[in-house]
Amino acid sequence: MYKNYVFNLYGTLIDIKTNEEKSEIWEKLAIYLGYNSAHYDNQELKESFDKIVKKLIKKNDHYECPDYQIEDVFFKLYKDKGVKPKKKAKFAAKTFRLLSTDSIKLYDGVLDVMEQLKAQDKKIYLLSNAQKAFANSEMKYLGIKKLFDGICISSDVGIRKPDTKFYEYFFEKYDIRPEETIFVGNDAIDLKGASNMGIDSMYIHTNLSQGNAEDVPSKYKILDGDIRKLCDIIK
Repeated sequence: MYKNYVFNLYGTLIDIKTNEEKSEIWEKLAIYLGYNSAHYDNQELKESFDKIVKKLIKKNDHYECPDYQIEDVFFKLYKDKGVKPKKKAKFAAKTFRLLSTDSIKLYDGVLDVMEQLKAQDKKIYLLSNAQKAFANSEMKYLGIKKLFDGICISSDVGIRKPDTKFYEYFFEKYDIRPEETIFVGNDAIDLKGASNMGIDSMYIHTNLSQGNAEDVPSKYKILDGDIRKLCDIIK
């Protein structure tokens, strides 16, 4: 029926719990940056971080839903302390993610579904609001990155879902047709964006979903979070 299956990442394929507000994260991150000669106290680091993020988002505010690259934040944090970032910004971004991650795993059945779709000669894509610096490493760690035929991440483009510009960018990049495509996600806002583009969708209600499942504008729904039902429902 569909040739292209486009998945959201976090909350759909990956079950992740993060908390970037914990004080100990900023304490340890300040120490890490200090090891690389960029000395901040905890409060200064958090305030500088937030300020830089706001400025980076403002640069893309001509989009309805702008995004930024986390490496650019750490690049500026190093530069403001007179340190040449080079590869340090990328390593700092990954360290920040590690410090703020409490747990990460695939939802049950994810690998089975992706492998089944590949066996049926379906194309599998990722369209996700995420930071490339985090997502690529996490997908490799969990063994799913190699299964995608194409990956489109918001931080790379500077646009987030549900902005229709992000969906338009995706379809143009991979030269695929909306009528041959289904979007699979756990977020009502994402699915609304797909609906606005005339794309069929499947809603999977997971532990990270928000809002009322009954209000989600999707053609198909899995309300118990079991992604293994996908291939039985869509034939």
